[in-house]
Amino acid sequence: MTLACVFSRARVGLESPLVTVEVHLANGLPAFNIVGLPETSVREAKDRVRSAILNCGYEFPAKRITVNLAPADLPKEGGRFDLPIALGILAAAAQLPEADLKQYEFAGELALSGELRAIIGEIPMAMACKESGRTLVIPTANAEQASWVQQVKILSLSHLNQLFPHFLKQQSLPLVETSTIQEYKTKIVHDIADVVGQPLAKRALEIAASGGHNLLIYMP
Repeated sequence: MTLACVFSRARVGLESPLVTVEVHLANGLPAFNIVGLPETSVREAKDRVRSAILNCGYEFPAKRITVNLAPADLPKEGGRFDLPIALGILAAAAQLPEADLKQYEFAGELALSGELRAIIGEIPMAMACKESGRTLVIPTANAEQASWVQQVKILSLSHLNQLFPHFLKQQSLPLVETSTIQEYKTKIVHDIADVVGQPLAKRALEIAASGGHNLLIYMP
C-alpha cells in the first residue's frame, strides 16, 4: 500500500469541516511535501511527524512523501493535522492497517517524543463527528470539554504508541464518558438604575464609587 487516507477536521469559526488527509509514497529521492493550502504551522508538521515516528520506534519511509489536505481551497491551520499525517504515513508504509482508520477521525498535535498535545476547537469537531457517525480520537487534554457533546463516541490518546495496541485489539483506547454542563443559577443583583427618583443621591453614590470615597447617606 503506497496510498492511504485518514479523516480529520479543520477549524473555521464555530464549524469543523471534514478534511481528508491523503498520503502517497513514491519512489525517488526522499522528500516530504504537504499541499492543500497549509499555513506555516501545518508545514512545520513535517519535522514534528518525522521525529515522533522515529522516537516511537517505527520506520520513517525513505520515499518521496506527498501529503494532500483536501479540499484544497479550505485553509488549514494549527498542529491538529500532525496525528492524521503520521498515521497516514504509517498506513501507506504498511506499518498500520489502513482499513481500521476509516472508522475514525483523528486530530492532535505531536510532540517530538510522540506525546499528544491539546488542540483548539474540540467541541465543534465532536459535534461534526456526531453527524458523520465515526469515532473521534483526540488528545487526552481535550477529552473533558469534548465530553460535553452527547451521542458521539470519543476516544482519548496521550501518546502515539497507544494506537497500535488499539488497532491490534490488544488494549483499547480510553473511552471518554459524556458529561453534562453544570448549570449555575445567577444571583439577582440590585442595580442603582432600578431606583426611581433621588437623582442627587444616585449622583453622590456614583462619585463615591468612582473615586473610592467614603459615603454616608442620612435619610430623615
